[in-house]
Amino acid sequence: MTPTKYEELHWQPVALRLVGGGFLIALALCLIGWSLSAAQGLSFFASEAQANIWIAEQRTETWNEITMVWSNLADTKVCIAVLIVGIVVFRVWLGRWRESWTLLAAIVGELWVFLIVTALVGRDRPPVEHLDLAPPTSSFPSGHVGAAVALYGCIAIIVLRELRPRWLAMFLAIILWTIPILVLLSRVYRGMHFPSDVMFGAIAGSVWLTIVITTLLPRRHYQPAVTDRESASV
Repeated sequence: MTPTKYEELHWQPVALRLVGGGFLIALALCLIGWSLSAAQGLSFFASEAQANIWIAEQRTETWNEITMVWSNLADTKVCIAVLIVGIVVFRVWLGRWRESWTLLAAIVGELWVFLIVTALVGRDRPPVEHLDLAPPTSSFPSGHVGAAVALYGCIAIIVLRELRPRWLAMFLAIILWTIPILVLLSRVYRGMHFPSDVMFGAIAGSVWLTIVITTLLPRRHYQPAVTDRESASV
């Protein structure tokens, strides 16, 4: 397999793009979060709360246990463990630091965006029993979902770029992309977030991941070298 080659990064424009992109995402989320909090009494948002209530009424002990596992896939300790393992594996496997730093940027940037937004937006959590300990942060957006998209999505993209055979890369990527979906479903089921919280958490995580990947891992396309014989025949 021919290893992926990247152009040398110029850190000033890279930092500007990452910081600027994170700021714009945080700003957009704050505006959306304030709007959602101010519109709690509207019929749409009342029906959203009713959706949480209906889901809570369908709970069973079995699904409580299953969704606890799903939710824990994006727990802080699990994310840190996966991050450390990913950094080490990518460094040893690919023989460079670029993918490891990209993975670190994906999860750390998502965390800072989440902390900024939750500090400024004060949306209450759904009016149902919470199956997890509710941290003293805003319900909007879902940090678990955003972290799952950034972390597991980043690993999936790197695997698709670098792993051979292709069928194995696709198989692992599908598993990795499934994890954020499971986390999203579990957070609503367990009464920790409204549907809009997890939806915008997923969108924000996806936009941030796109910025990180296109900034730190842009493809470099090489033209095949022209031999003397080929040039003579032209």
